[in-house]
Parts: sequence; structure tokens; C-alpha cells
Amino acid sequence: MIGSTFPNLVLKRLNRAGWTCAKCRDQVAPGTRAAFAPPPVPRQYRGSRAYSSSSSSNANARPPRRRRAVILAAATGGAATISLLAVGDEIKQAYEGFERTGRVASALVICINDYRTTLNQREKIEDEDERTRLLKDCHKRCAQRTLKVLEKNGGVFIKLGQHLSAMNYLLPVEWTSTFVPLQDRCPVSSFESIEQMFRSDTGEDLWDYFSEFSSEPIGAASLAQVHLATIKETGQKVAVKVQHPELKQWAPLDMRLTAFTFSALKRFFPEYDLEWLSSEMEISLPQELDFQCEAQNAIRTKAYFSRIPELPLVIPDVIWAKQRILVMACETGHRLDDLEYLDSNGIDRDEVSATLARIFNEMIFGQGAPLHCDPHGGNIAIRKNDSRRQRGGANFDLILYDHGLYRDIPEDLRRSYAKMWLAIIDGDIDRMKKYAHEVAGVGEDKFPLFASAITGRDFSVVSSSIMKPKDADEKKTMGDALQEGLLADLVQMLGQVPRIILLILKTNDLTRSLDDSLHTRQGPIRQFLILARYCARTVFYEQLDEIRQHSSHSMYWPPNAIRLLSAWLGFMRVEIKLEAFELWLSIKRMLGYNNNNTTMLLK
Repeated sequence: MIGSTFPNLVLKRLNRAGWTCAKCRDQVAPGTRAAFAPPPVPRQYRGSRAYSSSSSSNANARPPRRRRAVILAAATGGAATISLLAVGDEIKQAYEGFERTGRVASALVICINDYRTTLNQREKIEDEDERTRLLKDCHKRCAQRTLKVLEKNGGVFIKLGQHLSAMNYLLPVEWTSTFVPLQDRCPVSSFESIEQMFRSDTGEDLWDYFSEFSSEPIGAASLAQVHLATIKETGQKVAVKVQHPELKQWAPLDMRLTAFTFSALKRFFPEYDLEWLSSEMEISLPQELDFQCEAQNAIRTKAYFSRIPELPLVIPDVIWAKQRILVMACETGHRLDDLEYLDSNGIDRDEVSATLARIFNEMIFGQGAPLHCDPHGGNIAIRKNDSRRQRGGANFDLILYDHGLYRDIPEDLRRSYAKMWLAIIDGDIDRMKKYAHEVAGVGEDKFPLFASAITGRDFSVVSSSIMKPKDADEKKTMGDALQEGLLADLVQMLGQVPRIILLILKTNDLTRSLDDSLHTRQGPIRQFLILARYCARTVFYEQLDEIRQHSSHSMYWPPNAIRLLSAWLGFMRVEIKLEAFELWLSIKRMLGYNNNNTTMLLK
């Protein structure tokens, strides 16, 4: 009795958890909330509910005794059937819950045992190459086992795997490379389940609102999929993002399984504390599952970048949103790593890379700017747009999708972060240490590790010249360092830094990955100069604020004028260097030179 009742009680309790991002809805400005509700369906499209007068007039007439018996028998049989179906659904749900839990638990036990056995074997082996091979093989086996569990459970687990695949600074390459297919291998919910969810969430039938709706999605992600459709009343072509219906049922359980997994790993391997990752997911996932929150983020980002028209960023217009349904204007393009499309349409990869750097640096350092924290390859598209070139800009648009995960960087953190990057670019170790402590509370002992994590470079490069391209030797050195025990130190350090820094790290890693996929000619030089410009601008604005706040005199008062001139010269030093580099690139393109020998210009 206990065995059959316990699963149902557990699942019912888990399913009572709220997954609505109330914070985001509370922040919606008055007058915009109505935009998130679907417009009323025209009367001619609604189903008729009218009854004839003769039917209604006889509604209270008492049926004959035999007829009453038939009605009673039918009602009793129908109620019994419904009860059996309901019990059957609960049994099925409980079984699926045990199945999901069993997959996670069994994989966890096998992987923990595999690692413990491998580590014990390594202690008995003196040959370093053999020790390395044993550990790499163990990494690969456990990663492949975990991949199968993530794919079978789907939903939140695929989202977790996608996040882990981008954590090159934290996980061995055997894990990250194994999880890469999860970026493009996502579940697809049936069209029937989408229709049912639309009816449940809006109170209307799908075809009451749309005259066309593709039965197959044009894209599927871990949490949602996108269909092309046409609004019946206006004829507008739209993209409809719909959440996978089963997520509502399984997300609370999956989050608890994720937390249990990282807690168990910490118990057996205390040096690998990843509980901060599950804690961050507990905060971010409810926001990503609330499409009204995503709609507000998209509207806000579009409004912010409308003030910077020179950046070719396109944010699809939001038509309306419910918690699990988001209707947007249809904006399509090609993947950023579709190099054949870029080259055949005369789109300069280096200009695309520079534009990405400007957009995401604006998000990080712009005053009041929202930060998109999930810019992976599936969330950004590119398309040719010659009209921009006619206005003196680029000949392409960058389309940014999936606005579910956003953060705001506090002003004091943003300013310290800018100063830290200026110190890194200048190679000033003392200033690096100072601002690394202000940004992340990192002490001197963990500073080299933090510097490597934030830049994705070996510390010997960070302390000399961050501008030089990463070569094979550096990649090998960093990989070997992780294998030799620095991984545990890195995991512990990341568990202590502010959560916003973890999301900035994630954004940095994803944008670096996007840049690598473009195979640009200049290496990291141009990106670091663009970063330096935004950092210098942030510091310049801080100095202006300090002059205004600490002086009752005007800016033209001699001491203030001198401080203002000093601040302006510091900013212009970076600005002139970048402009000179951009001019040099233009001359090179005109002369047909595409080599990377441009570092000398920056000396």
C-alpha cells in the first residue's frame, strides 16, 4: 500500500511548486501587460454555443423511469471509466517518475564507482602517460553514460548538458566534446500536444487564431520549439515559440534530481563542488520557463539598442505572450557558422566578429543595458542586408533569439570589471589582482586561476601579452594543467564567486566559441581593442560622475578641467589605437592582404 501511494504523493507535492517568474511580471510597465495577452478572437471565428428554444424549454421535463435508469447506468459507467483513466494516468506518471530517477541514480552510482576505481589504479602506476590515458578514458566513459541519460530524460537535462558543453574552462575536453551534440539534438513535441496546450492556456482553439500553422517546427531547443504560422485576422507571418508541454510536469522533479546529483558528487569528491551550478539553475530556470518574462526582456533589449542604430542587431517584435506561448514577428537567417553562406554573399567574417564583440560588450558595459546570458550558436542568426551598407554600415543583420535568461550588472561591479580588463590588456599584474578581488573576491593565491578562467588563456600569456593568438602549445598546456589537479581548485573557486560573474563567464565563453567558429584572420587583437574601448568609456563616465559629485564648481573650474582632460586623454588613448587598427585593416583589405602580421601596430 505504501509503495503504491508514495510515488503519487511525491509527484503531487512536486507538481505544486510554482514555476511562474512573478518578479518579471511585476516589473512589466503599466500599459504593457496587455501586450502579453492574446487579442480577442473575432466573433466569426468562435464556435457557436447557441441552442434551440425547444430544447431549452424541455430542459426541466422529467424523463420516464426506464430512461432515468439508462441515464443513471450510463453516468455510473462513465464515472467509473473516468476514475480508472485518472488512476491509470497517475500510475503512468509515477512509473515515468521512477524511470527518470532510476536513470539518474544508476548512472551516478556507476560513474562514481568508475572514477574511484580509476583513481586508485592511477596511484599504483608510475608512468605519467599511462596515468593520463587512464583518466582520459574514464572521463570519456562517464561522459558517454551521462549523455545517454540526458538524451532520454530530455528537457531540463538537455539544458544542463548544453550548459556543461560550453564550460571549457571547467570540464575536461572529454566531457565538453561529448555533450556538444546536445546543442542540435533536442526533443520535438507532437503537434497534437501543442494544440492541446494552446487550448488549455488560451481558452481558444489553435485554428481560431491562426489560418496557417506548420505541423513541423522549424527549430527545437531543450525547453521549447518554434513553428511558423499566419495570424488569421491580419495575415501576418509569425514565429510561435511553444514550450514542450511535458516540462510543466517534470521540471520540479528534474531540478531536484539535478541538485541531488551534484550533492552526491560533492559527498564522494568534496574537491569537486558543483552545487553552485544547480543553485544557479534553480534561479534561472523558472525565468526561462516563463515566456512572459522573455517577452519583457525582448521588448526592453529592442528599445535599448534602438538608440544605437549603427549596430545591425535585430530583435523580433513581440506580438503577444502567455506563460508557455510566445508569438513573435518572423525574422529568419542562417547560422553564424555557415561559412559558405557568409563567403558566397560577400559578408566579411571579421566584420561579423567585430559586430558580435560590440553588441555583447555594450550589453556588459552599457549603462542600464540588459545582458543576454545564453548567446550560443542556435540563438543567433545572420542574413544579408545591403540596405545597411548603403547607409555606411555593415551589409548584414544579426538576429538575436531566446531572451529568457537575462541579468542586470550592478554599476559598481561593471566599473570594477572594466578596470580589471584594462589591467589585463595592459599586462598590469598588480591592478589585475586589485580589481579581481573587487569583482569576484578572489585572493592572491587564486588569482592566476581566475585570470585564466575569465580570459580563456594560460596565465603566462595573460601576464605577458593577451593580444597574441592562441596556439596548439597553449591549448595543450591548459589541458594538461586541468588534468594535473587544477580542475579541483577551479571548481572550488567558482563556487565562491558571485553568481553574476558565473553568467558573465558563460557569456564570454559562448561568444568566444562563436568567434572561433568564424575563423577570422586577425585573431583576438581586434576583439580585445573593442573590449578596451568599452572599458575605457565606462571608466571615463565614472570619472565624470566623481568630478560632478565631489565638486561644487563647474567642469570649467581649473582643477576640474585638469581632471576632465586627464580622463578624456585616457579614453582617447584607447580610441585612437582602435581607430588606427581599423584604418590599417581597411588599407589591408584594399590592397588584398589578409595575413595576421598586425601586432606591431599596437606596440
